[in-house]
Amino acid sequence: QVQLVESGGGLVQAGGSLRLSCTTSVRTFNSYYMAWFRQAPGKEREFVSAIKWSSGHTDYADSVKGRFTISRDKAQYTMYLQMNSLKPEDTAVYYCAAKQRGIISTFRSQYNDWGQGTQVTVSS
Repeated sequence: QVQLVESGGGLVQAGGSLRLSCTTSVRTFNSYYMAWFRQAPGKEREFVSAIKWSSGHTDYADSVKGRFTISRDKAQYTMYLQMNSLKPEDTAVYYCAAKQRGIISTFRSQYNDWGQGTQVTVSS
């Protein structure tokens, strides 16, 4: 089982920025896809962004395109989510997720391993 540990959440004003990190315990990660999901109170967990570990190919939800950037540092076994121009509607618990093989996916059910989540709160 892959261990995923998120960090970097916090409280920020609208228009501000945060960078989330997700560090993995796996050292042979080239076949993996990693993603960020988020869950606001009373809502379903939704896809934010994903990255193919080996190639760096990315995908984004329409709601964050142009504002969020996903990346990974292979040497540090860490994935990042740079969040700029934050809005109050971005407030949620953000989760890191991983899946092996297949194709990049926006579906929560495709991901087998999850982190514990990190809270992001954007004040207006």
